[in-house]
Amino acid sequence: MNKYLILIGGGGHCKSVIDVAESAGYNIVGILGRLEEVGKTVLNYKVVGVDDDIPQYIGKTEFVITVGFVKNPILRIKLYNRVKELGGKLATIVASSAHISDYAIIGEGTVIMHNALVNAGAKVGNNVIINSFANIEHDTVIGNQCHISTGVMVNGTCNIGNNVFIGSRSVVVNNTSIGDNIVIGAGSVVCKNLFDKGLYVGNPARFIK
Repeated sequence: MNKYLILIGGGGHCKSVIDVAESAGYNIVGILGRLEEVGKTVLNYKVVGVDDDIPQYIGKTEFVITVGFVKNPILRIKLYNRVKELGGKLATIVASSAHISDYAIIGEGTVIMHNALVNAGAKVGNNVIINSFANIEHDTVIGNQCHISTGVMVNGTCNIGNNVFIGSRSVVVNNTSIGDNIVIGAGSVVCKNLFDKGLYVGNPARFIK
């Protein structure tokens, strides 16, 4: 069965998603980016329009948001909601090299990248990035609009809120909760519950701002 896909966002994260989508068997129709990008290519795919062109692909393709989560997920959320409001279908894309347990649940618009693992009983929300070599262990819940970066280890029975960014090589100790709108800096170790929104770094992770 042919699966057709429009990518929304033409930056660096788009390149990573292209590789994952190709491995998952998608036919990429094109990319919607900024006006100045139209006509250019990202890898082998043309930027065919801008965000306002989403309606012309509704019912013809699936969509995935390929704007990264840099400082915050506001643009990712806006684009995701735009597709939903127009009745579009968000693809759930899993790299061929990733392992997703048959007993895990993955939300729409989520991309699971190469060599990631989502174990039994885990639940991953909508419009989430699970980056390469990340490990989401058993019975952990990841909220919507999160970015779990490269090599992150989220251990069993953790609860991660919405709009959370966890930096590369960080560890979240089992049975730990992280609230909404929290950023965990790269290489940090989260060993107690964190609920006040802001930036946390270090081992153990401490509130910075």
